[in-house]
Parts: sequence; C-alpha cells; structure tokens
Amino acid sequence: MRRLITNPLMLSILVVAFALAMPHAFKSPYYIHLMTLALIWIVLAQGQNLTQGFVGYVSIAQAGFMGIGAYISTLLTMNYGVSVWVTLVIAPLLTGVMAIVAGYPSLRVKGHYFSIVTLAYNMVIFIVLMTFRALTGGEAGIPDVPRPSELTLFGHVFSFDGRSNLNYYALALSAAVLATIVCALVLHSRAGRVMLAIRQNEDLAEAMGVITSRYKLFAFVMSSILAGLAGTLYAHYIGFLNPEPFGVDQSLNIILAVILGGSGTLAGPIVGAVSVTFLPELLRFADSFRLITYGLILVVATIFLPKGLVPLVASLWRWLRARQSIPSDNKTTSKA
Repeated sequence: MRRLITNPLMLSILVVAFALAMPHAFKSPYYIHLMTLALIWIVLAQGQNLTQGFVGYVSIAQAGFMGIGAYISTLLTMNYGVSVWVTLVIAPLLTGVMAIVAGYPSLRVKGHYFSIVTLAYNMVIFIVLMTFRALTGGEAGIPDVPRPSELTLFGHVFSFDGRSNLNYYALALSAAVLATIVCALVLHSRAGRVMLAIRQNEDLAEAMGVITSRYKLFAFVMSSILAGLAGTLYAHYIGFLNPEPFGVDQSLNIILAVILGGSGTLAGPIVGAVSVTFLPELLRFADSFRLITYGLILVVATIFLPKGLVPLVASLWRWLRARQSIPSDNKTTSKA
C-alpha cells in the first residue's frame, strides 16, 4: 500500500479509475452534473497553476480567457456550422493567440503590477462581451448552444445529449487528464525548471542569462489555452452562454482553488477545483448563510493553510512514516 501511494504513476491511475467509477456510484444526475463541472474546473485550475504556482505570477484573467474560448467555439458552431470537435482544438489555440497579444507587453512588468494588468484585461473582456450584443447577445446571452455530435469508436456510438450525460463526463475527464499531463510534462522539462527558478528568484535567473520574459509568456499562453479549452467544454455542456461566468469574481475563485489545493503542485489544482465546486453545494443547509460560511472557510484555509491541502497531507504522511521508522531503529540499536 505504501509503495502504491508513493508511486506517482500508480497513484494517478488509481485516481483516474476512481473518477471513472464515481458516476456509477453516485447515479444522481445532480451529482454527475457537479462532477462534470468540477472536471472543467480542474482544466481551469491547472492552467492557472502554470503562472501562479510554477512562475509565481498571479493572473486575474483566467476567467476572461475562458470566456474567449467559450464564445469563439459557440459562434463558430452556431454561425458557421463548424463541428464542436473541431472547435475543441481551434478555440483554445485562438485563445492562445490572443494571450500572446495581451501577454507580450504585460509580462514586462513584475510582481503585483502584472496582477493589476491582468485584472484590467479581464474587465475589458467582460465589458466587451456585455456590450457587443450584436455578436455575443450581451446579458441576454446565446441560447441552445449545441452539444458535440455523436462519436463512433470501435463500433459503439457515443451520444453527448442530455443534462447529465455520462459520455460528456468522460469527455471532461479526458480534458482534465490531458491538462494535468501537459502541466506535468512542462514541470519536468527545462522550461519548467526555469519557471521554478523565476519563482524563486527572478533577478538571479536574469543575471545568469535567462530571458525570463520568454518563459513567463510561455506559461501565460499555455494557461490561456487551457482556459480556452475549459470555456469550450463549459459552453457546450451548459447549453446557454452569457458573460456572467467570466467576470473577475470567477478569476478570483480560480486563484482560490489553486491556493486551497496547493500552489505549485500537480495534485493541488485537482483538490482545489473539486473543493470550490462541491463546497458551496454541501453548505446549502445553511440557506441564507451559505455564501458567508463558504467565504469564512476560504479565508480560514488561506490564513492557516498557506501552502494548501496537498502539501499539508504530504507533510502529515512524511511525519507518520518517520514515526513508524523510529521503533524499528530502536529495535535495531537494542539488538546491537
């Protein structure tokens, strides 16, 4: 059992198998709906973690780029008849292109100034989505956003229609796994090591000849691509699109998800995304105090768990292993 927990590959396989079994254990459409939203949030949080956790720069524009991906995909499918399967690739890439345009000048500033610039970006994106009614529908939104067409694999036909569709859940799970794998590959690459060096000491990295702006832009663009993918999945799952889910408050929730789970870890965004999705629903018993209770929990967690839940659990696990090894060491000493 100990070997299973300490082996990242085996643990990842176990987590994916658990996620696949969840809809069969909780057959309620309501819980399947929440789990699908949590998987979409994992894609968002993994992208946020690339800039916030790996580079140490907090972007407050993740929800805005999510909105760009959602609207690009929706408009391409509804106005030009492009297949949803095609827009799942095109929309994130176009979102990345827009991130290059936005990120190139903004990443020349450092620290809190970068956060302020990205906050302004999110506000501009939200205002454009609200006011450009001829294209986006404004506050009234765009109804009847189509689901992906039927997919035939190995002789089986998979339909994605229906409110709590298990096939769409599997699609969202595939996207969450893909996003986690991409972030893992980035983390263990040369670019990832440079990004971690920037987080530790950017001035020292620049003094050693590293062009830090390139790596910061890379992280920002990759983060935006994942946000665009999450936006595409969200739009075609919910079936109705308006600018409300893409405001600054949503970006702050994504930041909180990364902090709550564990910034700079691969498992942290997963834990944080699931927490911010299910926690408000589990607090429905509090009725009118639900949001206040949710906010207090987040504040307390941020203050007393600054490194997040995953590093805390990892520290407890190391402490327990150390405690178990002490008696065995004492027995060896006594025998000698």
